[in-house]
Amino acid sequence: MKLINRTVSGIALLVSSLTASATLAAQWHMPTPYGDSNLPTQIAHEFAKQIKADSKGELDIKVHSGASLMKHPEIPRAVRTGQVQIGEVFIGIMGNTHPIFKHDNIPFLATDYEQAQKLWTAAKPEVEKQLSKEGLILLYAVPWPAQSLYTKKPVNSLSDIEGTKMRAYSPSTSRLADLMNTTPTTVQVPDIPQAFSTGIIDAMITSPSTGANGQAWDYLSHFTEVKAWIPKNFVVVNKRAFKRLPKATQQVILDAAASAEQKGWTKVKDQEAKDTKTLADNGIEIAKPSSTLLNELQAIGVTMTQEWEQESPQSLKPVLTNYRNQ
Repeated sequence: MKLINRTVSGIALLVSSLTASATLAAQWHMPTPYGDSNLPTQIAHEFAKQIKADSKGELDIKVHSGASLMKHPEIPRAVRTGQVQIGEVFIGIMGNTHPIFKHDNIPFLATDYEQAQKLWTAAKPEVEKQLSKEGLILLYAVPWPAQSLYTKKPVNSLSDIEGTKMRAYSPSTSRLADLMNTTPTTVQVPDIPQAFSTGIIDAMITSPSTGANGQAWDYLSHFTEVKAWIPKNFVVVNKRAFKRLPKATQQVILDAAASAEQKGWTKVKDQEAKDTKTLADNGIEIAKPSSTLLNELQAIGVTMTQEWEQESPQSLKPVLTNYRNQ
């Protein structure tokens, strides 16, 4: 009888232990490439906080900002292979995977936020299709402020920077540097200050946020508001990890994702104005582009749009058609 009682007690303890384990909160790890002062990262923290609250603690997402968990180029593969469950990525960095991921890195294809939203609406179905092939699910996207030109001297035409070293951070920005007759040099955000200070790069096209957060006034002097394109970060989740969650938790994630994307498009204009003012307040000269410079860059934009479409006409032509018909 004592043996039976011990056996029953042991089984009860085991069942109790398994039940307790099943009800413990799941913890996911979310690497992001940019620091906490950037809008996409701030929204990522809010996204994680909302999920924890709305799931009543069933899912806890730990945000690892500033490439602290892994370097930016490593994030897509890490999510795809399940090394981490979820991650944030600059969309253009995946341009070598499929050309659809270059859609918001094409100069002068979409230069204001209304155009950028229309382009995203047109591109999103193809983006989701390609991500699904890689075992990923798109959750949301957050735009950056418009991309403009940082230099160490005034620039009135491309001849003023011809032969210099231009920072590149995606396949499209490398091609842009080539067409500008500059030398593309890949430098990730955390390394920008040192790259300028040591002469690795002489110029870059990026957002006012990147300049403000990296204290660009310490290593350059001019910011020309060409506003060439409006890129985005997106957050993707491993498809298997997502499907293993209860349906209710999946819906919590999708609702938080919709909220995050709305916040991004709502807040980005104020972020651009705030960060541009920070640049000016710290001594960087803010200038509008000359008509010569603008015309030269727009011509490059036409070339890059044509080249982009030719990479995969079957998938990209409908995107351009839908975008232009909105």
